[in-house]
Amino acid sequence: MENLNTALLLMVVGMTTVFAILLIVIYLGKGLTALVNKYAPEEVLPAKAGAKGSAPIPGNILAAINAAVTVVTQNKGKVAKIEKI
Repeated sequence: MENLNTALLLMVVGMTTVFAILLIVIYLGKGLTALVNKYAPEEVLPAKAGAKGSAPIPGNILAAINAAVTVVTQNKGKVAKIEKI
């Protein structure tokens, strides 16, 4: 019976230790993310001048895209916007 008590105590101590270390890792990760976002924010890239005046998409290609979306979504989808990436 003493061995069972020792085993259970060892299991509880081990699981508690793992849980505590995982909590530390989670909170350190959140803190690091907050620090990086605060002191090194993401750079905003200026929009390209040519992106606004891009050439229109030919009618046959537009029809093919619409037909493909219709077939794939079984008449439930709709093309709202097409832009070159």
